[in-house]
Amino acid sequence: MGNILLGVVADDFTGASDAASFLVKEGIKTILYNGVPDRPPGGGDDLAVVIALKTRTERKDLAVSQSMEAFRWLKENGARQLYSKYCSTFDSTREGNIGPIIDAVLESYGFPYTIVAPALPVNGRTVRNGHLLVNGVPLHETHMKDHPLTPMWDSDLAELLRPQGKYPSLKIPGDVLELDRADILRIVEDFGRDKAHFYVIPDYEDERHAKKIVDVFGDIPFLTGGSGLMTELGRKYRAASAPANIVESGTHGKAIVLAGSCSVATLRQVEAFQAAGGVSIKADPIRLADGSQTKEQIWQQIEDSREEAVLVYSSDRPEQVRKAQEIVGNAAHVLERTMAWLAQNAEKKGSNRIIVAGGETSGAVTQALGYNAYLIGQSIAPGVPIMVPVENQKLRLVLKSGNFGQDDFFLRAIAMTRGEPA
Repeated sequence: MGNILLGVVADDFTGASDAASFLVKEGIKTILYNGVPDRPPGGGDDLAVVIALKTRTERKDLAVSQSMEAFRWLKENGARQLYSKYCSTFDSTREGNIGPIIDAVLESYGFPYTIVAPALPVNGRTVRNGHLLVNGVPLHETHMKDHPLTPMWDSDLAELLRPQGKYPSLKIPGDVLELDRADILRIVEDFGRDKAHFYVIPDYEDERHAKKIVDVFGDIPFLTGGSGLMTELGRKYRAASAPANIVESGTHGKAIVLAGSCSVATLRQVEAFQAAGGVSIKADPIRLADGSQTKEQIWQQIEDSREEAVLVYSSDRPEQVRKAQEIVGNAAHVLERTMAWLAQNAEKKGSNRIIVAGGETSGAVTQALGYNAYLIGQSIAPGVPIMVPVENQKLRLVLKSGNFGQDDFFLRAIAMTRGEPA
């Protein structure tokens, strides 16, 4: 059985691949599982294990129970340290699911506190004075305020946690992070003296802060956050792990790009692909629901195209998404089922390059493909690796969180899965 240095439970598949990619980049052998495995990891190597769930927008009680099943598996298989991975924009409703999952772990294992560190500075997500910023703009003033599933109503992490978590928060601003490790831990200890559990929210604006956070808190048994800390945690564990083998990026076959995210970044990526002359097909939830457009028709359009790559997108402006939701009711599920079927069909027909944008869409696609374990390869953008299913090593799968990637991300992904530089 492998020696699990770090066990990560992620709330969606793109978040899981994001975290895994940073660990692999630091030379940590990493296995990504789609759901809780039914057996221990093979071999005797030191490794990190990342378990991808689909709990970001799941009902709160189910999100907690599924997450705890994953954490129990990790503990039972000897994980030295646990990590709850959520989005760098803290995507959740007022009721959860981030706070309830954190509380369940703290209470189940008797951990007094954990840190809350969603930042990912390389992608413009930072924490200053306890507030989460996106490219310097407070979270609730960005496009995330209009997110159709998890609209963000505040940038203050303590305030975001207040209605969904049971315990108080201690902020560690940047000037306090300048103190010695012992002094910071003394502040934490004093704050927690009369509390059963609590959260620590350190500022995190750059990699200097990441180094200090891991120096001070890197040995506590349970951490939470985005993928930003994975680089420093990878460096911490590097000495105990053999260098990871990076799988080959290129394969053969047509590339299918499936864009379900409505984020500003994905909308720009769709536009950039179209501007470059790429063939694109709009998946319309209203037409799919009334039968005037079918998944079979979309597939026929893909097959009829002589281009190497075809984009199918449902990405749209927030007002159009809301309109579709009002008319169809379950518009998101209609689109997810369609994209998942297209991915399944693409694989059957030998299209070995499947590129997906959007956490919920990625979750639906990975469930449909049915693979349980992935090797992690090169990254196309920070936090977005090429993945190879252990059970089908001809396939290259790229899963992108909606907010990630350069404007030309789809073009880069198509080139790299062909085996060429971006």
